[in-house]
Amino acid sequence: MIINPHLENMSNELIQRARKIRLLICDVDGVLSNGQVIIGNSGEELKTFNIKDGFGIKALQKFQIPTAIITGRNSMIVEKRCQELSIQDYYQGHLDKEAAFEELCEKYQITAEQVCHVGDDLPDLPLIQRAGLGVAVGDAHWFVKDNAHWITAQNGGFGAVREVSDLILHSQGRLETHLSQYLRDS
Repeated sequence: MIINPHLENMSNELIQRARKIRLLICDVDGVLSNGQVIIGNSGEELKTFNIKDGFGIKALQKFQIPTAIITGRNSMIVEKRCQELSIQDYYQGHLDKEAAFEELCEKYQITAEQVCHVGDDLPDLPLIQRAGLGVAVGDAHWFVKDNAHWITAQNGGFGAVREVSDLILHSQGRLETHLSQYLRDS
């Protein structure tokens, strides 16, 4: 049996919330990236993304749990990252994140209770509160943390989304199956 020590002491309520998840929605800046925007001399915008987060998103996809992006900013970098990760649903420049949330629930024919939303700052709070599992990354604004169901140990852009994917797979009894495929046969 494979046991993740970080998931051993999760509350029953948290496990029950995560067990229902059928869609992961993430903000970008401060969640999938570290929140920094680097602007080069020629005006180009740069962001960094964590490979572990991408691997967690791919793991969820293997179990038919899609990921969507809702962000208030517009960036070609986000579009490229979504394409790399086969994320089909990405909403950029959406200051009214709730409308995109509703559209996604309708598209996937799910309720808000079946959505996990990961955010870091005040514009994410309405979705964190509506989602069945509202998650704040480790370095989220204090008010967001106070109103989330769970706070990751990792900061945004440093593996927080991977923690969320492991939690979801663990709660649904799928994490061991996922991890064991990477072990060598003895």
